[in-house]
Amino acid sequence: MDLLNTLVDKGLRREVPTRDEALAVLATTDDELLDVVAAAGKVRRAWFGRRVKLNYLVNLKSGLCPEDCSYCSQRLGSKAEILKYTWLKPDDASKAAAAGVAGGAKRVCLVASGRGPTDKDVDRVSQTIAAIKEQNEGVEICACLGLLDNGQAERLRAAGADAYNHNLNTSEATYGDICTTHDFSDRVETVQQAQAAGMSACSGLIAGMGESDADLVDVVFALRELDPDSVPVNFLIPFEGTPLAKEWNLTPQRCLRILAMVRFVCPDVEVRLAGGREVHLRSLQPLALHLVNSIFLGDYLTSEGQAGKDDLAMIADAGFEVEGADTTTLPAHRRPTEAGTDAADAVPDAADAEPETAGAAPAEEARRALVAVRRRGAGTDLPPNA
Repeated sequence: MDLLNTLVDKGLRREVPTRDEALAVLATTDDELLDVVAAAGKVRRAWFGRRVKLNYLVNLKSGLCPEDCSYCSQRLGSKAEILKYTWLKPDDASKAAAAGVAGGAKRVCLVASGRGPTDKDVDRVSQTIAAIKEQNEGVEICACLGLLDNGQAERLRAAGADAYNHNLNTSEATYGDICTTHDFSDRVETVQQAQAAGMSACSGLIAGMGESDADLVDVVFALRELDPDSVPVNFLIPFEGTPLAKEWNLTPQRCLRILAMVRFVCPDVEVRLAGGREVHLRSLQPLALHLVNSIFLGDYLTSEGQAGKDDLAMIADAGFEVEGADTTTLPAHRRPTEAGTDAADAVPDAADAEPETAGAAPAEEARRALVAVRRRGAGTDLPPNA
């Protein structure tokens, strides 16, 4: 297909596709799906080789959120049957993080429900970051605490946070349909605050909330403009007790087309396969590894994910490898230490494309270590990730 050849060429040059080209990817047929995956896979491998970065969620505080985001089981008025608990102590959070690191996770994502942190909450999270980094040398920490007030991003960065996550979720035009307690611009501002403070920005979307193809393209183009280093793609889990409980709009094939579109629009960015993959991609999950270069390991915030050992087996069986702790995820031109590189002229080279195995544990060793990864609190005194 001429479309796919054009998109591959643009992806290798980091050139933005047109809106019509992005929409055309979403409009491809199931007969064309493998061609779409193969084309986007060329772009993925050019920038990230066959490496898969593992991330692990630690839910620091669950439930009782005052915001009314329709997709969320922790929202104001939610009837979803989830565990609710207040802040984990730093040592408990560190123990939980260590389980994910033992399973091969390079990044630990510290998440707390709520509109945003108080200054006291930032102090709590700062202590947790210190405890995790003290016990897990080299681990990346990403905080996800909601909307930030002035100065809080700088305090988190000073405490050792490497990244900050705040998703745009859907297009600006339809944002008011899923949330009324804050707006799209609030989310954009928080991402920009994180970037200004020197943290790596992580911002993505949720697909399957009843949005149109145009909405999906709009939010991905908005993300491209924000230029985060990582873009998590979530697929809606329609929790009973939330307004979107009956929104079952996704097929495995549509999920793959969405991931391919994101890869073409954001070719050199860490695209992460996030919540809902087990529910919606099902047996086609291995194909998604040709499009994304990052996944969450184990459980999510309020839903149970695939067993960590199964994630590692899937990665190995699909011919990919876990990214080692000594490997830099992003291509050279996106690394902060090489800020002088002209990104407009950056092209993938051998150093970016070749899988780097020096820091990676052998697959069998990693699978054995995954036995330690927490599943819904099993074998620990900690609350589960719900």
